[in-house]
Amino acid sequence: MRDLSSVDLVETLDRLRETEPLIQYLTNEVTKNDLAQITLHWGGLPVMSDAPEESVEMADLASGMLLNTGRMSDMNVEALHNAGQRASERSIPVVLDPVGAGATPTRMSVAQSLLDSVDVSIIKGNYGEISALAGSEAEVKGVESVGEYESIEATAQALADATGAVVVASGVTDVVADADQSYAITGGHEMMGEIVGTGCMLGATLATVHGATEDTLHSALAGTIAFNIAGERAADLPHNGPASYRINFLDSVFGMRDASASDLSVADRIE
Repeated sequence: MRDLSSVDLVETLDRLRETEPLIQYLTNEVTKNDLAQITLHWGGLPVMSDAPEESVEMADLASGMLLNTGRMSDMNVEALHNAGQRASERSIPVVLDPVGAGATPTRMSVAQSLLDSVDVSIIKGNYGEISALAGSEAEVKGVESVGEYESIEATAQALADATGAVVVASGVTDVVADADQSYAITGGHEMMGEIVGTGCMLGATLATVHGATEDTLHSALAGTIAFNIAGERAADLPHNGPASYRINFLDSVFGMRDASASDLSVADRIE
């Protein structure tokens, strides 16, 4: 098993803010503003560039990229492939968020074609999406994962082994897996599941962290843990429901730059 003592959140977030990586997004319209905000709050620079031709030009400038398959228009699918392939040529990290994979054949086909043609560093999805891509039994209703996934750790590791990517399966317990090992990440808050778009924001977090950190597994673990800590801190602030909690969450991400090493310890969060 890999030594995880090197996962230092303070150092990782400091480096992120120092380097200010430009992160390119090809994503859905529902959460586009949230992805821009959370990237900026972490310390990165967001750009939403998804026209087929211009997306390639922006990929020449970006330090990282998120391919989110939440929008299935022909133009967007073309841009996803064009930008992703250019990112692969430049060897910059690509995070794939296969939104709704397993819900329709079209979404499965697009996600699989991206995995076949793009060098994906991290695959981030909910339990259902990850299970569907791994060829396991899955139930995805719209873009939401439903059902029970008792073997999600093994499923995530199998997908990592098949694709060469690090896999992040988000759920009640987040799972991060490479081909050799799976890690259960404890933390977060139940209110995170009451907001549309937290999954997309996790994908943005992973892309932003990896844009400033070369090690893929380190980026996936650090990004997931930092995201969960922000969710916990948001719950400690006054809120009346999901809308006010969402504002607290974005504020908590921004406030992470003032957190101490003891606040951001990872030792008791990784199994």
